[in-house]
Amino acid sequence: MFKRLKRTSTAALGLLALAPSWAQPQTAPTPCRIPGVAQEVLCGVVQRPLDATRPKGTQIDIHYAILPAVARRKREDAVFFIAGGPGQSAIDLMPHVLPLFTRLNQRRDVVFVDQRGTGRSAPLRCDPPKTNTLVGWAQSSDLAQSMQDAQDCLKRLNALPWVTHPSDIGQFTTTQAMQDLNAVREQLGARSINLVAASYGTRAALDYQRQFPQTVRRMVLDGVVPPNMALHTSSGGDAQAALDAVWTACGAEPACQKRHGDLRTTWQQLLQSLPKDQLVNDPRTGQSEVLTITRDMVLAAVRGPLYAPSLTAALPQAVQDAAAGRWEGLAALASATAPRHGPPLYTGMHLSVVCAEDVKAAKPSTAPAMSSADFGDALAQRYTAICPLWPTVDIPPAFYQLKPSRVPVLLLSGGVDPVTPPRHAKQVAQALGNKVTQVVVPQASHGLMGLPCVPDLVFRYLDTPDNQTPQVDGTCLQSLPRPLSFSFPGGATP
Repeated sequence: MFKRLKRTSTAALGLLALAPSWAQPQTAPTPCRIPGVAQEVLCGVVQRPLDATRPKGTQIDIHYAILPAVARRKREDAVFFIAGGPGQSAIDLMPHVLPLFTRLNQRRDVVFVDQRGTGRSAPLRCDPPKTNTLVGWAQSSDLAQSMQDAQDCLKRLNALPWVTHPSDIGQFTTTQAMQDLNAVREQLGARSINLVAASYGTRAALDYQRQFPQTVRRMVLDGVVPPNMALHTSSGGDAQAALDAVWTACGAEPACQKRHGDLRTTWQQLLQSLPKDQLVNDPRTGQSEVLTITRDMVLAAVRGPLYAPSLTAALPQAVQDAAAGRWEGLAALASATAPRHGPPLYTGMHLSVVCAEDVKAAKPSTAPAMSSADFGDALAQRYTAICPLWPTVDIPPAFYQLKPSRVPVLLLSGGVDPVTPPRHAKQVAQALGNKVTQVVVPQASHGLMGLPCVPDLVFRYLDTPDNQTPQVDGTCLQSLPRPLSFSFPGGATP
């Protein structure tokens, strides 16, 4: 899961709102404007076969944008940013992440490729139903509703002009997307490139290296997703570990301990009391509505804030309030982390990737199993119910195999990340070999690129000459504190 309107700000939200275009001729990049980006950039398109096994079949356009290097004598090895999700558009995120690339952009082009199925590249977008905050919270955790939404979305996607067969929707895998990215590299004439990837994008970067190893100069992977990490089965244990860390941190913080007492017991009592009918005030409108609050709703409301330490700090108060019958805190946190806020997630592409790579054919992970006592297998049940409805293609067995890397790779992990904790990066580091450097920030969550000193660390890593081994000094990150818990007006007290 990146904001900016001015180059020095990361606070303003700017979304890409450009209409898709099909079957455009392949041309050199031309000057263009991206909403939310202050300066003029270059935009290009490369035409690619929808199905790699039918190179003369249906073609789709892969769009990309380039932030040209500032210096006249620039480096030839551009930086390619690969977005996460799966289902995020790199160009949608461009206004948000540009401040992270300011130093790199002095002498290197920075390239943002809309992965197939996102942004302007044959987008597979399933807009969530327009509902108020409370109804949206309830519906997002309802399996039957999610299955119906997937069926409705698939029906709409099958009506797209380039879809000639229902199986076409399955042609949006990581392997084909990385072949698209290589076609962009070829069009730009770059002999070698640097890959900077976030979350799911790290899996994509690893597959790019697998397919095109001679074109990779260096990689920086933030929030590492191994190819054999099955999202639907690993996420429960990873989220559980992050949530347990919240209760532990509260117990070690005198003010939090004084306000909330034995929060683990309060949390368990809350879960055991569900389901229950409850009058809840909408945190946005103040209007009241009776909801049947389920265990899955509460777990979903808690899972989202675990991605951002600043929101995690609100969980102790929100959980205790909920146990006392005041649900507005959890409802607000559920709303703040809902997919409808911020750059869109292209759910169709997300399902095409996860259903094929994680559910249908994923190989067992070598990372140790994690307890998911509270979260259970709710997410696994959701995907295993929806994925049989979704078209998929076969994934090559080589996709799941990592080989020693011939180039330096930097792995970044947050110690309390609820979805890509260090255990997954450790597995990748062991497979890639002695050219890997792993940095773990103990009190950080998902996504380290925005933390203080990380952009400079990444710059120095990528800017080190090829004949030298990059040196990484993560000292500035080791003492990064966990945000203190906070209480808000009207909160319950023990």
